[in-house]
Amino acid sequence: MRKRLVVGTGLIASFVGGWLAASQTAQGAKSGESPHGAVEQLAKVLVQVENRYVDPVDRDKLLLGAIKGMVSELDPHSEYFPPKEYGEFTSETTGKFGGVGIEVDGRGEYLTVIAPIEGGPAEAAGIKPGDEITAIDGQDAKGVSIEKSVRMMRGEPGTKVELTIRRPSENGKIYKVPLVRAEIRVPSVAWEALPGGVAWLRIKQFQEKTHDELIDAIGKVKGKLGGKILGVVLDMRRNPGGLVNQAVEVADEFLDKGVIFSMRGQGGKTLEESRASGGGALVSVPVTVIVDESSASAAELVAGALQDSKRAVVVGVQTFGKGSVQSIFELPGGAGLKLTTARYYTPSGRSIQAQGIEPDVIVEASRVVDPKAPPQKEKDLPHALPAETGATLDAGPPTLGGDAGSADAAAPNGADGGLAPLPFPGKKPDLEKDLQLRIAHQIVTGVLMKKKAP
Repeated sequence: MRKRLVVGTGLIASFVGGWLAASQTAQGAKSGESPHGAVEQLAKVLVQVENRYVDPVDRDKLLLGAIKGMVSELDPHSEYFPPKEYGEFTSETTGKFGGVGIEVDGRGEYLTVIAPIEGGPAEAAGIKPGDEITAIDGQDAKGVSIEKSVRMMRGEPGTKVELTIRRPSENGKIYKVPLVRAEIRVPSVAWEALPGGVAWLRIKQFQEKTHDELIDAIGKVKGKLGGKILGVVLDMRRNPGGLVNQAVEVADEFLDKGVIFSMRGQGGKTLEESRASGGGALVSVPVTVIVDESSASAAELVAGALQDSKRAVVVGVQTFGKGSVQSIFELPGGAGLKLTTARYYTPSGRSIQAQGIEPDVIVEASRVVDPKAPPQKEKDLPHALPAETGATLDAGPPTLGGDAGSADAAAPNGADGGLAPLPFPGKKPDLEKDLQLRIAHQIVTGVLMKKKAP
């Protein structure tokens, strides 16, 4: 069976998934070319290693390494999963899993805690935003990929794991934190009513029930606003992507007609085109979309669709640039293969890969997660698919205020200079401290005022 998906970047949390599609018979990349010669070479190398390597070797381990190495050479998002890892991978799309309950950022020397998930083991144990995870079960976590670190922290509910935490806000004090894993349910949509009849809708990632959660959030914020939403701020900062079918359903709530995205595969052949069905819950209200350097994949798809369709003003900074599509192939024995099979394009035909979405209004964040770690982009990843030939980004509009040293930035408690890692955006919208949100809200309310003017 094959599943199609747009995967997240893994910068924040590895929430990925896909679309069910028809099964497809595997074929050689080039017509008439047999892979047998390469397989015979692999067999010869295996024999030499087994017979002559200085220590006994495990054949299954060697072959697993060979398969993983072959796939990992393609691009940063193609991956082979042994049965256990494949089971963990597929569970991520539900937003429910066994773990310790933290959102993490993987761009620094160590994983940095963005925020503990409400009601989870990490919150109960006192883990705080900004804490750095230096070891997992005694294993040094320095330089370990976010995907591997997340898998080490996840596991069956009731099992134990110990995190070693360094707290920069307490001059680097070290804590050993024993935790008991629990079932974690991560809501993908947050909401709040803002002044002027504006709804703040934050999508954290695209999971199986994101569209349902969005509809529920719209109903709740309507109730808080007296029955009517006049404008929307759609906040997709730090959204690493996820299920593309959910992204399409979300975009459809804002669009009355037109293309949402198209997908092109090998040789530039159009494989699919998704169009708005009309009748969405938010098609008639002004919208701003907030994005940042960690908005990726399906989040970029939604932002690009609303931007190209002139349905929203995009605010923030250039996005991550993850514009490739992965298909999931279920393999014998419970294993799986995640393979990049296409690029996706915005309604105007823009490829997002290695470029990202350029906001209409560039607004730097007033708070930063880690001032020592420069933001990583898709194009910086090993073996990343390149941007299309001739595709360039315009210089873009000028930046509107707010930098890492602005007055809006929060200083660390007990630290001697610099900015402490802080969760961004926060659990609740803060128009006073959050510059990007403030500008996005001002744009929406400005449009509303023009509508009211005689």
